[in-house]
Amino acid sequence: MTAQNSATRPSSIAVQPAVHRTAARSGTALALLGVVTFSLTFPATAWGLESFGPWSLVALRSVLAAAVAGAFLLAGRVPLPAREHWAGLAVVAGGVVVGFPLLTTMALRTSTTSHAAVVVGLLPLTTAAFSALRTGNRPSGRFWAAAVAGALVILVFTLAQSGGAPSAGDAYLFGALLVCAAGYTEGGRLARSLPGWQVIGWALVLCLPLSLAGTAFALTSEPVHLTWHGVTGLVWVAAGSTFLGLYVWYRGMAEIGTARASQLQLAQPLLTLVWSVALLGEHLSPATPLAACAVLVCITVTQRVK
Repeated sequence: MTAQNSATRPSSIAVQPAVHRTAARSGTALALLGVVTFSLTFPATAWGLESFGPWSLVALRSVLAAAVAGAFLLAGRVPLPAREHWAGLAVVAGGVVVGFPLLTTMALRTSTTSHAAVVVGLLPLTTAAFSALRTGNRPSGRFWAAAVAGALVILVFTLAQSGGAPSAGDAYLFGALLVCAAGYTEGGRLARSLPGWQVIGWALVLCLPLSLAGTAFALTSEPVHLTWHGVTGLVWVAAGSTFLGLYVWYRGMAEIGTARASQLQLAQPLLTLVWSVALLGEHLSPATPLAACAVLVCITVTQRVK
């Protein structure tokens, strides 16, 4: 019996690194899918604003996403979260369900999607800082150097794309940056004890009474002009950005850690700019490939150091 145990022990030890590598690859792929999904949010919001006012768009977005999430929760007969999870879910709800959508939608009334992308460019660094404060994790100096370098590349690039002048929506954008980082950090922490889709699902359900009241008020206060673009944008920000994107994002963060997952978002502004050209007809400068290469280098570094 002892001989068998000693014979199998080395193979068990050898399996563990392979399992960790598989989990890391899976978590990275999920987080990247979330980044791609999020990169469409600003263009989709711009489309949605063609049909709806900013308050109507945000309220309807939350209601539709809550309906999708509630259907999944009911189908899975998921029990209510434990009492100790509700405070964290409230932070997620306030940050990523209400705060970020509302503030960015208000900003996009006057800002272009390329200018708004500066928020997403700074989000990884802000999320890593929130995570360090909230969880006590302390990434290495090389990690922070690469994260800051990537954030600076995105900041310079996106400001150059918008002419370097602050827009009227900057106050909304930087407020959105802070509340979203807090929501991401708390959601990533909760996703270690709850499945990621349940984290965002319960956060959406928690906001449903407020969302329904907001929808009733907004639709009577703002005009609605239904167009194909407007309806498509609403559906995407509700089902894609708010539910699907956050589901895979929180699951990815749970597997590879909040700080590392957040650095994958350095690519999100560049993806948003690509969608802005393809979907909104915005024009990009020839500097785009150079910025993309610099960002990819920073992402590689942050993924290889602790």
